[in-house]
Amino acid sequence: MNPNLLQTPIDYLKGVGPSRADLLRSELGIHTYQDLVNLFPNRYIDKTQYYKINELQKTSAEVQIIGKIVNIKTVEQKRGKRLVAKFIDDTGEMELVWFRGHKWIREHIKLNTTYVISGKPKYYQGFNIPHPEMELMSEHEQNLRTAMQPVYPSTEKLANKGITNRMMSKMMQQLFIETKVRFYDTLSKEILDELQLLPKNEAVFNVHFPKSQELLAKAQYRLKFEELFYIQLQLITKKLIRKQKIKGFPFTEVGTHFNNFYKNHLPFELTNAQKRVIKEIRNDIGSSAQMNRLLQGDVGSGKTIVGLMTMLLAIDNDFQACLMAPTAILANQHYQGIKELTDQLDINVKLLMGSSTTKERRIIHEELENGSLHILIGTHAVLEDKVKFKNLGLAIIDEQHRFGVAQRSKLWHKNTYPPHILVMTATPIPRTLAMSLYGDLDISVIDELPPGRKAIKTVHRYDSNRLKVFKFIADEIQKGRQIYIVYPLIQESEAMDYKDLMDGYESIARSFPTPEFQISIVHGKMKPADKDYEMDRFVKGETQIMVATTVIEVGVNVPNASVMIIESAERFGLSQLHQLRGRVGRGAEQSFCILMTSFKLSADSKVRLETMTRTNDGFDIAEVDLKLRGPGDIMGTQQSGVLNLKIADIVRDNDILKTARYYALKILKEDPSLSSEKNKVLLYTYQQMAKHKNIWNYIS
Repeated sequence: MNPNLLQTPIDYLKGVGPSRADLLRSELGIHTYQDLVNLFPNRYIDKTQYYKINELQKTSAEVQIIGKIVNIKTVEQKRGKRLVAKFIDDTGEMELVWFRGHKWIREHIKLNTTYVISGKPKYYQGFNIPHPEMELMSEHEQNLRTAMQPVYPSTEKLANKGITNRMMSKMMQQLFIETKVRFYDTLSKEILDELQLLPKNEAVFNVHFPKSQELLAKAQYRLKFEELFYIQLQLITKKLIRKQKIKGFPFTEVGTHFNNFYKNHLPFELTNAQKRVIKEIRNDIGSSAQMNRLLQGDVGSGKTIVGLMTMLLAIDNDFQACLMAPTAILANQHYQGIKELTDQLDINVKLLMGSSTTKERRIIHEELENGSLHILIGTHAVLEDKVKFKNLGLAIIDEQHRFGVAQRSKLWHKNTYPPHILVMTATPIPRTLAMSLYGDLDISVIDELPPGRKAIKTVHRYDSNRLKVFKFIADEIQKGRQIYIVYPLIQESEAMDYKDLMDGYESIARSFPTPEFQISIVHGKMKPADKDYEMDRFVKGETQIMVATTVIEVGVNVPNASVMIIESAERFGLSQLHQLRGRVGRGAEQSFCILMTSFKLSADSKVRLETMTRTNDGFDIAEVDLKLRGPGDIMGTQQSGVLNLKIADIVRDNDILKTARYYALKILKEDPSLSSEKNKVLLYTYQQMAKHKNIWNYIS
């Protein structure tokens, strides 16, 4: 088939025309025949089943009934008229109702003739179906009818303009008649045979006009596999090209700084997971390719030590290192932590932030350029053009999802070859999603907590237990501990949130009066300097209770804080709850997280609270979160390109994703340039994809 036929503008399809074409473009993004073929149905209505009138249930499901219309009458209403037909089969009778189009219906309906009607039954003093779809039994038997009727994505505007589901099906039929369903196959014979996949033609046809449940399942599997396979092929190829083409600096020495720190200054024994990750990093930076590694580990799993030891390797090889964090508070904390750890070593560490003075900056710029500054820690300020290194060999980025790709590439240009990149995150990305999003990064995971850390105990309490919770807080403060109390922040209603926070603050202040108790408060309406001042008092232990909106979720480390109370916990997402909980449990004492809610909880909220009380494993939580929310939200927008899937679903089709990745890896291992005869079709498809930037645009 001529691949260009599918690039025909949708206006030219018989039965569409300019005004419908405009609607299809604006509402569903359908510009060409190709786009229409790839508008996959949301669901299907089983057309193999016919109901009897006495079998109807009060559900909202669509049904089909075979029967006859015996009479038809007009009924006056307050406004206008309605047309009512009496419809019978051998088990009973019901009504069909029309509120418009009376004339046409009266003229065309044949009494006492067998019809197949379908629609959603309503119940009011007996069953009725408003505006049913009707077909003469004689026509019904001949049509290109499928066992499963597809229901296409639609919008209110399309429905109002009369582009119904039935019309979409008609357009689809017309398209298949015009193109004669001749699609070239996009997968190699080898894959098709091994996985027993349907050929492309059959798959596309059966997704739109399924003859049976079984064929529909096969068609969907084939198309989902194809979509995920090409995404994986793209990501893995990118990674291979990067490893071959992009030279990095080989760090061949394991020198005095690293060894001295490892033997004499480690604050505690490394866990096996930390040792494994350091080994993975050393393999990367020891070769001549550039490292691009994602390091995942729950809050408090000891990522910073791994980061520091990687920096020491850079310094041992005469390179400089930098660490970039998303906020000033976090950058400062990294700085304090690393300074403390390198106290005994002969290493120069400096902090650069937006608020750094001109004098501080001048010293930093000088020392960076003459090479006497070993480690620079900072916020986005590190990316400024005037920040020049003598020899930057390693860049560590904390909390990757807050930095876009553009910012990562700025770091690349800080040296002749790009520095090695280590991205650290405490946001556990489910393995499924990591494979798709960060297929071009190598992934390391720290999956055990350092020794001496006790798992945080999490409980769920209703508002009615507030007095008991307050008593528990008082007992913990008696033991010298500190407490976080967090209120939700939902952008839409800042005024209401602020009121909740203030009401909460007042009731806490009444229960914990000064001078015996000191309370800090932090919220979004405060000036940054005031926030920092309040945070600082809490960090120093001058206040025992920190009342805050969610501004504290990123990285503040107060080892003495042992209780996290989350108010209206049902209003938080799972990953947020998990991040907040990770603010306690930093010391050796037992820590607690108390989730407070009202009695009214949705099903999703119950699952979230149950998950939180059941497990502390971030990956486990991320998987549940992914199932509840879908993939789009987890990564924020800049990653969503990868997830703009037409038919596959990363969560539900996890198994297909694994299979697709396995085949993509296997093929690229044997034939990295896809140049062999059997992979010719893969190469062609892949090149077309690169040209059209869209997996589905070229598959014709």
